[in-house]
Amino acid sequence: MKDLSSKEDGAGIIEYALILILVGIIIFVLITLLGPAVSKFIADLMASV
Repeated sequence: MKDLSSKEDGAGIIEYALILILVGIIIFVLITLLGPAVSKFIADLMASV
């Protein structure tokens, strides 16, 4: 019974780690793709002020 509980805890930690890795990859891709557009938007905004 004790072994089953520790295996489930380990699986839960791995699932959370995989979710965090996936979210990190998605954020990295979004920043890479949208970074220049956001930078240009901020530069245009600052130029108009």
